[in-house]
Amino acid sequence: MAFARRLLRGPLSGPLLGRRGVCAGAMAPPRRFVLELPDCTLAHFALGADAPGDADAPDPRLAALLGPPERSYSLCVPVTPDAGCGARVRAARLHQRLLHQLRRGPFQRCQLLRLLCYCPGGQAGGAQQGFLLRDPLDDPDTRQALLELLGACQEAPRPHLGEFEADPRGQLWQRLWEVQDGRRLQVGCAQVVPAQEPPLHPVVPDLPSSVVFPDREAARAVLEECTSFIPEARAVLDLVDQCPKQIEKGKFQVVAIEGLDATGKTTVTQSVADSLKAVLLKSPPSCIGQWRKIFDDEPTIIRRAFYSLGNYIVASEIAKESAKSPVIVDRYWHSTATYAIATEVSGGLQHLPPAHHPVYQWPEDLLKPDLILLLTVSPEERLQRLQGRGMEKTREEAELEANSVFRQKVEMSYQRMENPGCHVVDASPSREKVLQTVLSLIQNSFSEP
Repeated sequence: MAFARRLLRGPLSGPLLGRRGVCAGAMAPPRRFVLELPDCTLAHFALGADAPGDADAPDPRLAALLGPPERSYSLCVPVTPDAGCGARVRAARLHQRLLHQLRRGPFQRCQLLRLLCYCPGGQAGGAQQGFLLRDPLDDPDTRQALLELLGACQEAPRPHLGEFEADPRGQLWQRLWEVQDGRRLQVGCAQVVPAQEPPLHPVVPDLPSSVVFPDREAARAVLEECTSFIPEARAVLDLVDQCPKQIEKGKFQVVAIEGLDATGKTTVTQSVADSLKAVLLKSPPSCIGQWRKIFDDEPTIIRRAFYSLGNYIVASEIAKESAKSPVIVDRYWHSTATYAIATEVSGGLQHLPPAHHPVYQWPEDLLKPDLILLLTVSPEERLQRLQGRGMEKTREEAELEANSVFRQKVEMSYQRMENPGCHVVDASPSREKVLQTVLSLIQNSFSEP
């Protein structure tokens, strides 16, 4: 143990620098990293000289976050580009478990930032979620606790622990450690070099396989991997399998009403349903709503698969009810997709997928409503309404309230949805005025030739 401690605390010596070629070669294929900074900007960097001339000048933000006098560590959960659905689910659960552990004990004094490891080139399947831990005291106990945390990870492939240091010339390096048979081994050392930001956020190619599922089978495959540790997943799958895959809407109109919490959505949907003598449906439907809390506590890939499949169950109900009367739906696919995109894409609004990107397209195998209305209010009005409700907040409600950038990303994603898109409705006026506006939009929509 003392020998391992000396290795970890030792400076970047001449012989170690001389091994750069060997260590950098062990990192192939080249990887890039994107770090979400406290101001919601992103800093990209690479390890080694895998892309000469990739950046013209060092990014001073990297030196401030990775260099002395504090100590920074990276921890990423490995996922290979060709990993199947089961591997992605296991990686997501490990990532969430590490997140909970990094918020406790000796790590509480550290700054925890979101880190993503990815392959250059924009291909799908290679993004690895992780963390950057910044220890303001450079305490050896933090390092030891991280190594013990690493040793406790029994799943394969295990995460590597990266430790950042500066050499006498001020250049940043990352040592890479892993635990094998209880032994702590250094398995890599490479220089930290800035990298250019790719045209698209590196997580975007992975969205269809991880959170914004393009069809029913993609979401179903995720929950199938969860049946061994979430018994309710099997019950959800059984209900989904009872729904026919080929369904058609009836002759009556179907209107979906979307909106952030506290925009008056529940009141409006009920009032519209009463006015039109329509059936009111909700997503997720009541038959699986009893398990919502269970899935809300799971990683995003599992949570979004649950809500996605809920939409297909609702679609089956829509098909049945729209044959007899108008149907109003309280939230539908747009809600599932927008929250997923805003959660997974780190950084600010500028890092969202651009308008008209395929991720904003309605799934081809999901029944479409005739009209989608998006209720909006000002942030100040929404916050005032939330405070007046006195209800327990979900994780996403709390995030919307505390994180204005997250809220803006949700709202922007709503506005970029296509085929069908959303008609924005100002829900700030009185309930009567909002109801009158909504009913007028519905009437005009269905009176058009």
